Amino acid sequence: MTRIKKFGLFAAPALALVALSGCATSFKADVARFQQLPAPAGQSFTIVADDHRLAGGLEFAHYADLVGQRMAQTGYVRADDPASADLIVRVAYDVDNGREKVRSTGFGDPFYGGWGWRGRWGRPWGYGFYDPWLFGPRGYTDVSSYTVYTSDLKLKIDRAADNRRLFEGTASAQSLSNKLTYLVPNLIDAMFTNFPGQNGENVKITLPPEGRGWPIAHN
Repeated sequence: MTRIKKFGLFAAPALALVALSGCATSFKADVARFQQLPAPAGQSFTIVADDHRLAGGLEFAHYADLVGQRMAQTGYVRADDPASADLIVRVAYDVDNGREKVRSTGFGDPFYGGWGWRGRWGRPWGYGFYDPWLFGPRGYTDVSSYTVYTSDLKLKIDRAADNRRLFEGTASAQSLSNKLTYLVPNLIDAMFTNFPGQNGENVKITLPPEGRGWPIAHN
Protein backbone atom coordinates (compact mmCIF):
# COMPACT_ATOMS: atom_id res chain seq x y z
CA MET A 1 0.00 0.00 0.00
CA THR A 2 1.39 3.41 -0.91
CA ARG A 3 1.84 6.19 1.59
CA ILE A 4 -0.89 8.21 -0.13
CA LYS A 5 -3.41 5.41 0.18
CA LYS A 6 -2.50 4.84 3.79
CA PHE A 7 -2.98 8.51 4.55
CA GLY A 8 -6.40 8.37 2.91
CA LEU A 9 -7.52 5.66 5.31
CA PHE A 10 -6.37 7.74 8.24
CA ALA A 11 -7.73 11.06 7.03
CA ALA A 12 -11.24 10.03 5.97
CA PRO A 13 -12.81 9.82 9.47
CA ALA A 14 -11.15 13.08 10.52
CA LEU A 15 -12.36 14.85 7.39
CA ALA A 16 -15.89 13.60 8.04
CA LEU A 17 -15.89 15.27 11.44
CA VAL A 18 -14.55 18.48 9.96
CA ALA A 19 -17.32 18.48 7.37
CA LEU A 20 -19.93 17.84 10.05
CA SER A 21 -18.83 20.77 12.17
CA GLY A 22 -17.89 23.19 9.39
CA CYS A 23 -19.30 26.70 9.49
CA ALA A 24 -20.06 27.20 5.80
CA THR A 25 -22.42 24.24 5.47
CA SER A 26 -25.92 23.94 4.07
CA PHE A 27 -28.94 24.07 6.38
CA LYS A 28 -31.32 21.16 5.83
CA ALA A 29 -34.87 21.11 7.13
CA ASP A 30 -37.90 18.84 6.84
CA VAL A 31 -41.03 20.86 6.08
CA ALA A 32 -44.61 19.56 6.36
CA ARG A 33 -47.45 21.77 5.14
CA PHE A 34 -51.24 21.53 5.08
CA GLN A 35 -53.04 24.42 3.50
CA GLN A 36 -56.28 25.79 2.12
CA LEU A 37 -55.08 29.36 1.77
CA PRO A 38 -56.80 31.58 -0.78
CA ALA A 39 -54.55 33.11 -3.41
CA PRO A 40 -52.83 36.18 -1.98
CA ALA A 41 -54.69 39.31 -3.01
CA GLY A 42 -53.64 41.86 -0.43
CA GLN A 43 -55.33 40.21 2.56
CA SER A 44 -54.11 41.74 5.80
CA PHE A 45 -52.51 39.73 8.59
CA THR A 46 -51.28 40.05 12.14
CA ILE A 47 -48.74 37.82 13.91
CA VAL A 48 -49.15 36.41 17.41
CA ALA A 49 -47.18 33.95 19.54
CA ASP A 50 -48.70 30.47 19.56
CA ASP A 51 -46.77 29.78 22.77
CA HIS A 52 -47.55 32.14 25.64
CA ARG A 53 -43.95 31.84 26.88
CA LEU A 54 -42.78 33.68 23.75
CA ALA A 55 -45.33 36.48 23.80
CA GLY A 56 -44.28 40.05 24.51
CA GLY A 57 -40.52 39.59 24.18
CA LEU A 58 -38.12 41.43 21.92
CA GLU A 59 -36.83 38.11 20.65
CA PHE A 60 -40.26 37.04 19.44
CA ALA A 61 -40.87 40.47 17.92
CA HIS A 62 -37.68 40.07 15.87
CA TYR A 63 -38.70 36.68 14.49
CA ALA A 64 -42.26 37.90 13.92
CA ASP A 65 -40.82 40.67 11.75
CA LEU A 66 -38.97 38.06 9.69
CA VAL A 67 -42.19 36.10 9.22
CA GLY A 68 -44.01 39.32 8.33
CA GLN A 69 -41.44 40.12 5.67
CA ARG A 70 -41.89 36.71 4.08
CA MET A 71 -45.68 36.99 4.21
CA ALA A 72 -45.45 40.39 2.50
CA GLN A 73 -43.19 38.96 -0.20
CA THR A 74 -45.85 36.33 -0.86
CA GLY A 75 -48.53 38.99 -1.44
CA TYR A 76 -50.15 39.59 1.94
CA VAL A 77 -50.18 42.91 3.80
CA ARG A 78 -49.41 43.45 7.47
CA ALA A 79 -52.40 45.05 9.16
CA ASP A 80 -51.97 48.49 10.70
CA ASP A 81 -54.63 47.52 13.25
CA PRO A 82 -54.29 43.90 14.40
CA ALA A 83 -57.97 43.84 15.34
CA SER A 84 -58.96 44.39 11.72
CA ALA A 85 -56.63 41.78 10.16
CA ASP A 86 -58.06 39.23 7.76
CA LEU A 87 -55.59 36.54 8.83
CA ILE A 88 -54.06 35.61 12.17
CA VAL A 89 -50.57 34.11 11.85
CA ARG A 90 -49.54 32.04 14.85
CA VAL A 91 -45.84 31.34 15.35
CA ALA A 92 -43.95 29.10 17.78
CA TYR A 93 -40.37 27.83 17.81
CA ASP A 94 -38.16 25.74 20.06
CA VAL A 95 -34.92 23.78 20.30
CA ASP A 96 -34.42 20.73 22.50
CA ASN A 97 -31.62 20.00 24.98
CA GLY A 98 -29.79 17.87 22.44
CA ARG A 99 -28.64 14.30 22.50
CA GLU A 100 -25.10 13.01 22.48
CA LYS A 101 -23.81 10.95 19.61
CA VAL A 102 -20.60 8.96 19.69
CA ARG A 103 -18.39 8.36 16.67
CA SER A 104 -15.64 5.78 16.83
CA THR A 105 -12.97 5.19 14.23
CA GLY A 106 -10.18 2.67 14.30
CA PHE A 107 -8.52 -0.15 12.48
CA GLY A 108 -8.47 -3.13 14.81
CA ASP A 109 -5.55 -5.29 13.70
CA PRO A 110 -4.56 -3.86 10.32
CA PHE A 111 -2.86 -6.85 8.70
CA TYR A 112 -3.40 -7.46 5.06
CA GLY A 113 -1.58 -9.20 2.27
CA GLY A 114 -1.68 -12.65 0.67
CA TRP A 115 -1.33 -16.29 1.49
CA GLY A 116 1.45 -18.84 0.96
CA TRP A 117 2.41 -22.31 2.08
CA ARG A 118 5.15 -23.45 4.37
CA GLY A 119 6.15 -26.30 6.58
CA ARG A 120 6.22 -30.04 6.09
CA TRP A 121 2.45 -30.31 5.92
CA GLY A 122 1.92 -27.32 3.71
CA ARG A 123 0.18 -25.31 6.38
CA PRO A 124 -0.97 -21.86 5.21
CA TRP A 125 0.67 -18.80 6.56
CA GLY A 126 -0.38 -15.19 6.21
CA TYR A 127 1.68 -12.10 5.73
CA GLY A 128 0.73 -8.49 5.82
CA PHE A 129 1.71 -5.01 6.83
CA TYR A 130 1.48 -3.01 10.04
CA ASP A 131 2.50 0.60 10.36
CA PRO A 132 2.47 1.80 13.99
CA TRP A 133 3.12 5.38 12.86
CA LEU A 134 -0.18 5.36 11.04
CA PHE A 135 -2.33 3.07 13.15
CA GLY A 136 -0.87 3.41 16.62
CA PRO A 137 -1.08 0.39 18.90
CA ARG A 138 -2.94 -2.59 17.53
CA GLY A 139 -6.63 -2.32 18.22
CA TYR A 140 -6.39 1.48 18.12
CA THR A 141 -9.77 3.21 18.28
CA ASP A 142 -10.48 6.93 18.28
CA VAL A 143 -13.76 7.85 20.02
CA SER A 144 -15.29 11.30 19.86
CA SER A 145 -18.68 12.61 20.93
CA TYR A 146 -20.79 15.55 19.87
CA THR A 147 -24.27 16.89 20.61
CA VAL A 148 -27.04 17.09 18.03
CA TYR A 149 -29.94 19.50 18.61
CA THR A 150 -33.41 19.30 17.08
CA SER A 151 -35.19 22.58 16.41
CA ASP A 152 -38.61 23.29 15.00
CA LEU A 153 -40.79 26.15 13.82
CA LYS A 154 -44.57 25.89 13.79
CA LEU A 155 -46.68 28.22 11.68
CA LYS A 156 -50.49 28.36 11.70
CA ILE A 157 -52.75 30.75 9.83
CA ASP A 158 -56.41 31.24 10.77
CA ARG A 159 -59.09 33.29 9.09
CA ALA A 160 -59.95 35.99 11.61
CA ALA A 161 -63.66 36.16 10.74
CA ASP A 162 -64.47 32.63 11.88
CA ASN A 163 -61.15 31.21 13.20
CA ARG A 164 -61.07 28.66 10.39
CA ARG A 165 -57.65 27.07 10.04
CA LEU A 166 -56.18 27.77 6.60
CA PHE A 167 -52.57 26.69 7.03
CA GLU A 168 -50.50 24.45 9.29
CA GLY A 169 -46.79 23.99 8.78
CA THR A 170 -43.82 22.60 10.66
CA ALA A 171 -40.17 23.02 9.77
CA SER A 172 -37.68 20.95 11.75
CA ALA A 173 -33.93 20.46 11.55
CA GLN A 174 -31.02 18.78 13.28
CA SER A 175 -27.79 20.67 13.77
CA LEU A 176 -24.75 21.04 15.99
CA SER A 177 -25.96 24.48 17.10
CA ASN A 178 -28.65 25.30 19.65
CA LYS A 179 -28.59 29.06 19.02
CA LEU A 180 -32.05 30.32 18.12
CA THR A 181 -30.55 33.36 16.41
CA TYR A 182 -29.10 30.95 13.86
CA LEU A 183 -31.84 28.33 13.79
CA VAL A 184 -35.07 30.32 13.64
CA PRO A 185 -34.23 32.54 10.62
CA ASN A 186 -33.16 29.42 8.70
CA LEU A 187 -36.34 27.57 9.69
CA ILE A 188 -38.40 30.57 8.54
CA ASP A 189 -36.59 30.57 5.19
CA ALA A 190 -37.27 26.84 4.85
CA MET A 191 -40.94 27.27 5.72
CA PHE A 192 -41.42 29.98 3.10
CA THR A 193 -39.55 28.21 0.31
CA ASN A 194 -42.27 27.65 -2.34
CA PHE A 195 -44.85 28.84 0.20
CA PRO A 196 -47.62 27.82 0.77
CA GLY A 197 -46.80 24.58 -1.03
CA GLN A 198 -49.10 21.68 -1.78
CA ASN A 199 -51.65 20.47 0.73
CA GLY A 200 -50.31 17.48 2.65
CA GLU A 201 -46.76 17.72 1.33
CA ASN A 202 -43.61 16.80 3.21
CA VAL A 203 -40.48 18.14 1.57
CA LYS A 204 -36.82 18.50 2.37
CA ILE A 205 -35.46 22.01 2.00
CA THR A 206 -31.74 22.67 1.60
CA LEU A 207 -30.60 26.23 2.23
CA PRO A 208 -27.10 26.99 0.92
CA PRO A 209 -24.63 28.98 3.02
CA GLU A 210 -25.54 32.64 3.11
CA GLY A 211 -24.99 34.33 -0.22
CA ARG A 212 -24.22 31.09 -2.06
CA GLY A 213 -27.26 30.32 -4.14
CA TRP A 214 -30.97 29.56 -3.85
CA PRO A 215 -32.91 27.18 -1.61
CA ILE A 216 -33.55 23.73 -3.04
CA ALA A 217 -36.78 21.84 -2.35
CA HIS A 218 -36.99 18.11 -2.98
CA ASN A 219 -39.17 15.23 -1.85
